[in-house]
Amino acid sequence: MASLASPSLSLHTVPGRARLGLAAAAGVPRPRRRTVAVVRAKVREIFMPALSSTMTEGKIVSWTAAEGDRVAKGDPVVVVESDKADMDVETFHDGIVAAVLVPAGGTAPVGAPIALLAESEEEVALARARAQSLSQGQSQEQPPPHAAAAAAATPAPPPPATKGVATPYAKKLAKQHRVDIAAVVGTGPHGRVTEADVEAAAGIKPKPKVTPPPLPAAAVPPATPMASGAVLPPLPGGRVVPFTTMQAAVSRNMVESLSVPTFRVGYSMITDKLDALYEKVKSKGVTKTVLLVKAAAMALTQHPVVNASCRDGKSFSYSTNVNIGVAVALEGGLLTPVLEDADKLDIYLLAQKWRVLLKKARTKQLQPNEYNSGTFTLSNLGMFGVDRFDAILPAGQGAIMAVGASKPTVVADKDGFFSIKSEMLVNVTADHRIIYSADLAAFLQTFAKIVEDPACLTL
Repeated sequence: MASLASPSLSLHTVPGRARLGLAAAAGVPRPRRRTVAVVRAKVREIFMPALSSTMTEGKIVSWTAAEGDRVAKGDPVVVVESDKADMDVETFHDGIVAAVLVPAGGTAPVGAPIALLAESEEEVALARARAQSLSQGQSQEQPPPHAAAAAAATPAPPPPATKGVATPYAKKLAKQHRVDIAAVVGTGPHGRVTEADVEAAAGIKPKPKVTPPPLPAAAVPPATPMASGAVLPPLPGGRVVPFTTMQAAVSRNMVESLSVPTFRVGYSMITDKLDALYEKVKSKGVTKTVLLVKAAAMALTQHPVVNASCRDGKSFSYSTNVNIGVAVALEGGLLTPVLEDADKLDIYLLAQKWRVLLKKARTKQLQPNEYNSGTFTLSNLGMFGVDRFDAILPAGQGAIMAVGASKPTVVADKDGFFSIKSEMLVNVTADHRIIYSADLAAFLQTFAKIVEDPACLTL
């Protein structure tokens, strides 16, 4: 057996535990184990989540957990109205709802704190004190004159840091100037750190605003037309009703769509055979809209460019799925539930999925993937007797189809004989950056062939 003095056995050639024993026996001092202090958060913030890609602020519909309630990770604590639906928001931690910062009916921007969660009963008082500091921007009682004078002599302590709740541009500036964003005091809404706060922390003086010199009276230019975004004065005797969250989202999306160069192509088709098929399958829950969705999906598989989109202004984005959104009018808004993989499902499965989506849409319970995954949109006003209309292209898509009603029309065949047939007019609005006139005409020809001979819809 080798001994400690043997040169064939050193402290560098034995396993870890044996090495420690050998080191102790040899008189070598044993290394100290490094201890790491673990700091546990006592009070956590519940933030307004981003429930969709277009959501900028949310409205609190109701709190399912009241102040003082103990909640576990994964429990729903609040119902938030986004720009598309009402959704339950879950907590990511166990704790006690110590303070509600935004009551039911209130709104807050995405990322702003809406409640405080305490780990235990001991931290509830600390959380409520923190809630008071977060609501310093609200109206407060005026102090008496002598108290105001004393307060002027003693500078007030700075508000607590926001720990990184900052605008994206502020984070970019902080990285450029090597400023610790967690230590910057936010002066924006709900304590959010703005770019001005970062510049002040970095010692950068704000650029002075240059005001143009006043023009002489003779040189004052004539009044220009009011910009599209300007606020018009209220009508005499009228009243102003603000947009709901959904209506505000619709307004933003419509204005955004106007920046896309679009064109429109119309096409008429005979629907006698489609109407006959509908009479056969409507007892099984298949609607005319579902038949049109299936026909459009089958045509899109043959013309993938119409199913594409232009997201960066310089390339085609082809989708591997045919997901057709269907415009649904709701009270106070508009939604487009999406029938995903419409080309791969038969009309009966499509009808079943459509009933589920329609129920969710009317109760505002759609999940984000059920309304923002569309690659093509169909809007059908035929049930209202509308013969033709144009639709505005949704943001992020290449085309939208507007379908009118099928109406009896005198039609002449190739031999010159007249007959009365049901005719339907379809208008498609498309993004001209990626879809050209010939592309859209070929797609509409294929769609019309399927509608006029719909036997393939039941395969």
